[in-house]
Amino acid sequence: MTPSPLDREAEEAIAWMVRLRAGAPDARLQARFDAWRDGDPARRRAWEHLQARLGAPYDTLRRLDRQLAHDLLAPPALGRRDVLRGIAGLGLAGGALWLGLRSAPGRAVFADLRSGTGERRRVTLADGSQLDLNAGSAVDVAFQAGQRLLLLRRGELVVRVAADPSRPFVVRSAQGDVCALGTRFLVRQEADVTHVAVLEHAVRARLPGGEALELREGQSARLHAGAVERLAGDPRRAAAWLDGRLDVLDEPLEAVVDALRPYRRGLVRVAPQVRGLRVQGVFPLDDSDRALTALAETLPIRIQRYGPWLTLIEPAG
Repeated sequence: MTPSPLDREAEEAIAWMVRLRAGAPDARLQARFDAWRDGDPARRRAWEHLQARLGAPYDTLRRLDRQLAHDLLAPPALGRRDVLRGIAGLGLAGGALWLGLRSAPGRAVFADLRSGTGERRRVTLADGSQLDLNAGSAVDVAFQAGQRLLLLRRGELVVRVAADPSRPFVVRSAQGDVCALGTRFLVRQEADVTHVAVLEHAVRARLPGGEALELREGQSARLHAGAVERLAGDPRRAAAWLDGRLDVLDEPLEAVVDALRPYRRGLVRVAPQVRGLRVQGVFPLDDSDRALTALAETLPIRIQRYGPWLTLIEPAG
């Protein structure tokens, strides 16, 4: 079941917490905060609940290091939705707004279709196509008379396209379009690239500048800002999440942890010294603690957990 979204008072409390703790607040900012908190009993309750749940742990996390503080502490000029991207996944009331540190949070939170942390979701679209969303994904649906368009805002999907010769089926990511040629395929939005894998038939991947590449069944590629890169390997491995598995063959630890993030609340930080360690194996997505323990048993790493808020992966010893 998807958790309920944050109410307005909780969102405002989060925004005030980040604003006050991002630097040394001046008297004017403190006065504005006092007026906000004291102006409504619901706001005061939201603030007290936030402090009880995250006040002391937040200060602990803030002191860990500069990069982590950057991840958590958005500059005061950012809007409420931008603030939520860093901390709404820390288990606060209604943590369903976990937005991902590298996503477009405002668009994702209002997307037509979303999946929560640890939730895989299957949807039958209006045209009969079947859509699977991996955990932590968001998609807008824009079907019109001449085209069926999915806008992938965050995360990963697999779609089995229903036949309709009069309306092309396109998945659009931040890097380009993937047009179905009667097919089942996967699209994953990563930080700066889009991963495409063809599970049946074919697709045409196209960049905004016009460069295109046709991919057949069993082929995959990455869409970069200025180029399409063909990849080797079996694309079925990339879709193992449909069965609750993470199937890894010689991938860096950082990539493996990235695949586990949508299945965990809170932050997971990997120390630079171990990000490049090579990993292979099959890991359970629905029990990410067991997956991390398995990684620690086979790699020279140690895992430290700070409640539900933070997991640190560091060199052993």
